[in-house]
Amino acid sequence: MTHHDPITQKLLLDWFVGLEMPKGLKAELLEGEFAATPVPDGQHEHCVSRIVEQVTEHSATKMQFAANKGLKLGSAEGCLPDHVIPDGTFARKKRRLFRGADPWMPCEGVTMVLEVTNRSSERDCATKRRCYARAGIPLYLLVNRETKWITLLRSPKPDDYQELHAVALGNPLPLPKPFSFDLETRDFL
Repeated sequence: MTHHDPITQKLLLDWFVGLEMPKGLKAELLEGEFAATPVPDGQHEHCVSRIVEQVTEHSATKMQFAANKGLKLGSAEGCLPDHVIPDGTFARKKRRLFRGADPWMPCEGVTMVLEVTNRSSERDCATKRRCYARAGIPLYLLVNRETKWITLLRSPKPDDYQELHAVALGNPLPLPKPFSFDLETRDFL
């Protein structure tokens, strides 16, 4: 498939959006490639829930959270638009971004996306990083359980983020405005 074949691209995108996955799997479309991922393990969910708890308790701005919310992003050159399901999506509560949203919603208004690596981190560390930056999502928080580091990426430009702040798990990670607090990661190990 090339970018010169819009009818085929439209058919494939319609097929993807209407796809019903077997229980325990989620489907994403990343830079023109279909990806199916299994349900995460308990440690993965522990990290997600601890981050959500801390944001709820300490964020300077009240935030809204959605787990596994489908986001429609931009597209890499010659590819179908990216359809990504982050482990977590944060938006300012006053925007009420998720209320009434379609299963695949536009990413405008999203403040931060969260990914916690599963068995393989390549998709979260590279492909999704490019997708989120290309879409202009201001902050990308990545918990890499393989390397035992947590990384905050910010200042998106086409295809990558311009700023990166990483700390080893067990150390606090400062989150910028609108969160404005130090994320504690001691119990992520």
